[in-house]
Amino acid sequence: MKRTPIDLSGLNTYSVHDRFSKVTVKDFARPLAAGASVSDLIASLPRQFAGVDFPEFIDRLALAHQSGRPIIIGMGAHVIKVGLNPLLIDLMERNIISAISLNGAGIIHDTEIAMVGRTSEDVGQVLGSGEFGAAKETGEEVNEAVNRGARDNIGMGQAMGQYLLEKDFPYNNMSLVASARRLDVPVTVHVALGTDIVHIHPSADGAAIGQTSHLDFRIFCNLISDLEGGVYVNIGSAVLLPEVFLKALTVVRNLGHKVENFTTANFDFIRHYRAMTNVVSRPTMGGGKGFHFCGHHELMIPLLAAGLLDRLGG
Repeated sequence: MKRTPIDLSGLNTYSVHDRFSKVTVKDFARPLAAGASVSDLIASLPRQFAGVDFPEFIDRLALAHQSGRPIIIGMGAHVIKVGLNPLLIDLMERNIISAISLNGAGIIHDTEIAMVGRTSEDVGQVLGSGEFGAAKETGEEVNEAVNRGARDNIGMGQAMGQYLLEKDFPYNNMSLVASARRLDVPVTVHVALGTDIVHIHPSADGAAIGQTSHLDFRIFCNLISDLEGGVYVNIGSAVLLPEVFLKALTVVRNLGHKVENFTTANFDFIRHYRAMTNVVSRPTMGGGKGFHFCGHHELMIPLLAAGLLDRLGG
């Protein structure tokens, strides 16, 4: 059947002057002058989407710190690999970060940084030959620390930090875990067996790994039990730490702890289901607020740290 163009002459219209609009020039970005401060940069952002959320999140971080509430960082190893340890160590030294939670890869890359000042092998070059993950010192040092931790009945994070300080490696000042132990900032490590290169080494002890990581989960639950009014930030962990956070939250609520009004945020390159669900949305359904910021860690985290320090007055 032949179709003719519809007649639009009878369309009902209204005045744009009377219509509500979500975007106004009052909310546009403002150009910055040379020498502008970080607070000037934050204030210059367009009042749209992350341009609204990012300043609000900084305000919530500042309020939590000023109120003596915890700020807990959960992070994947990529945060270490892109060179952000110095910024996180600085925030620990300023008593801003209350605790850090890592996956197994986190302590591996952090230990290599402490030992030799470099990390992150080229997997594509060595996978074909079966050499991926076979660095002798990495396996020996990490597994020895974990095995000692099991014998001493302490968590993996504490065991790793104590071991690095004891060994007095040349780059301990750049190590997140060694610095945290020096500053008495709790570090918990949450391991999935078989995911980390140290698990392929003969010195790996599955019982020790399970014991120390499970103890860290219980310590993490204790940290989360005090999260009311605080902030939990997930950086670059798409699956493991979001799952651990959700399980810890249900444990402490089951045990009668009031953890309802707090802030969460997820920083990653893309939106992942578990981080968005288990960190940003579900935990804050009864109170508080969750945020998501999409972008490169090496840009977003320095901006966040600078914005927070500027907000707190340096």
